[in-house]
Amino acid sequence: MRGGPEKNATETKIKALTGPMRYAPQLLDEIRARLPVSAVVSRKVALKKKGREFVGLSPFKSEKTPSFTVNDTKGFYHCFATGEHGDIFKFVMTTEGLSFPEAVERLAEEAGVALPKREEPSEAQVEREDERQRLYRLLESSAAFFRAALKRPEGDAARRYLYKRGLARETIDGFGIGFAPNSRNALKEHLAREGFSASDMARSGMLISGDDIPVPYDRFRNRVMFPIADLKGRVIAFGGRALDPDAPAKYLNSPETPLFHKGHVLFNAARARPHAHDNDRIIAVEGYMDVVALAEAGFAESVAPLGTALTEDQVKLMWRFVPEPILCFDGDSAGRKAAFRAVDTVLPHLRPGISVAFAFLPDGLDPDDLIRQQGAQAMEAVLKRARPLADVLFEREWMSGDWTTPERRARLEQQIRTLIGQITDAGVRGHYERDMRQRLFTAWGGAGAQRTGGRNAGGDGMRRTRGGGWTTGQAKLAGANRAGQLSRTGSGFHQANNGLHLAPSASLKASALVSGEASAPPYREALLMMTLLNHPWLIEQEAETLDRLTLTNGPMNQLRTALLEVLALDIALDRLELRSQLDALGVGRIIPLVERTITHRSDRFTDPEADRAEVEAGWRHALAMHERHVDLRRSLDAAERDWQEDGNETALARIREIQQQIERVNSLGGLDGSGEDH
Repeated sequence: MRGGPEKNATETKIKALTGPMRYAPQLLDEIRARLPVSAVVSRKVALKKKGREFVGLSPFKSEKTPSFTVNDTKGFYHCFATGEHGDIFKFVMTTEGLSFPEAVERLAEEAGVALPKREEPSEAQVEREDERQRLYRLLESSAAFFRAALKRPEGDAARRYLYKRGLARETIDGFGIGFAPNSRNALKEHLAREGFSASDMARSGMLISGDDIPVPYDRFRNRVMFPIADLKGRVIAFGGRALDPDAPAKYLNSPETPLFHKGHVLFNAARARPHAHDNDRIIAVEGYMDVVALAEAGFAESVAPLGTALTEDQVKLMWRFVPEPILCFDGDSAGRKAAFRAVDTVLPHLRPGISVAFAFLPDGLDPDDLIRQQGAQAMEAVLKRARPLADVLFEREWMSGDWTTPERRARLEQQIRTLIGQITDAGVRGHYERDMRQRLFTAWGGAGAQRTGGRNAGGDGMRRTRGGGWTTGQAKLAGANRAGQLSRTGSGFHQANNGLHLAPSASLKASALVSGEASAPPYREALLMMTLLNHPWLIEQEAETLDRLTLTNGPMNQLRTALLEVLALDIALDRLELRSQLDALGVGRIIPLVERTITHRSDRFTDPEADRAEVEAGWRHALAMHERHVDLRRSLDAAERDWQEDGNETALARIREIQQQIERVNSLGGLDGSGEDH
């Protein structure tokens, strides 16, 4: 028996079956005539009458002085701050993320204007639409059943779980969270009483059935239930979180159904859409509980994919809301891999002004954990440090190999060139090519190299060949660093944008390290140690780098070993506690030596009061310069040995070449031109 009587081919069915239609200009004009622009806009903007117009603060940009005007006589709005201009249909589309047909339908209903009927569908289409309507009703009935079960005694364990996660009753009700009883037939019997057939229950994904299953049974059992809705807010599927720790699957989603295609849907998209437009931001996180926790903490513009990697359709759905969604990932290796996969998903579809940003959580924390432990402000800080796609793309390729030889560096360039070639928009592709060439040029230590002359010379000292390839002069090879080590830090990710660039900031340019006033190895090594002593959080972040760091100064090497030993104690460290532990290890006497060596106050990133971004930038720059010196010194020693053994002109030419490289780098500051310690 079906759920309710069969319906004829009503206007609702026709609309659903025939898709968007063209609207006559006269119809649109009638809607405009009945709805003044000020009436529609005032739902989003506080307007004040000023002469023949209304004025208010722009809904498209944060501002203190009104630059947004509405003219009912002319039938348009205009924002002088952003250049946004349009009528009531465009305003609703822009501020609420609706398509044009959706905006017309919404405003026509408000204006009391009847839309024309569409062509009659076929019998097969009517039957399919009948099924869809039955499944919508069935799933809504299932959601109501789960909500009721949560409130009954059998839902006690589920309620405890939700309260333990810190969810308020209002949040639970707002998301429609429920409970699936630990029974094979509780939902099936409820739906049967509502008049739904077993075949519809199976088609909706609520029953598990098949030729080898004599009696179909409930798919979701003993689980906290999260309804999944489409953009119109209709329930189309469910996600269930197991309460039994031994359950085969911690999270279980509905299967693919006539209503639900998980790669096309985002959890909480319908609820997040208006908030995304209000805040000009949408946040994609991993799972249901992350979204719920974020929404309760004030981040209502949060969504999540449904147990799979982010798909193209899901990214395009977010682009309907905002031009640059923030993809938020855990800071561990799994999170980095997920972010790297997302790069490949998004890259071909970039357009002018349309991209994504990447935010990385502290290692070991998900959004729910971070908010409960450190508050909403910590999550906001993570989002504000979101990095552009170009940063993450370059970091992924940089971390994928060791670029210590010309052949390997050529391979890296080829990898990046191939990736950028996937961008279909020519304008965006051109900007990525220039951006990546500059990053590679800087990474190879080419900032002080000779520029190529002539009409094809680029500002970055690189030029395109006729075949589209990239050529680099000897500038790129001068001072080439141990490339694989620049970004392989303990965390794997740098919070600052362009974290792999070696170009110094304004404060670094004033530094003695860059100016060349204190470029000898003892100074550089003391500078690195002082940075760690004054910023103990950096020790854990840079543990791998610190472990393999080449130090030529004996006391600095002792201090490095002691810092790693303190890190192994796994205790909370501040500056005082770190010094206390170093005293206990017998190396406290080295600290005054470090402090006496650092005589240049311009190296501000070593100061305890320096902010995190400045510390990270200074550390990376000092580390890169140190490693470049070490590599060049090793190459020079090897070349001198070859010349002493063979005495040939090739070895001598190699010595001269390396010395020239050292001199060129020294012109930037940071390397001793003689190769000797002061």
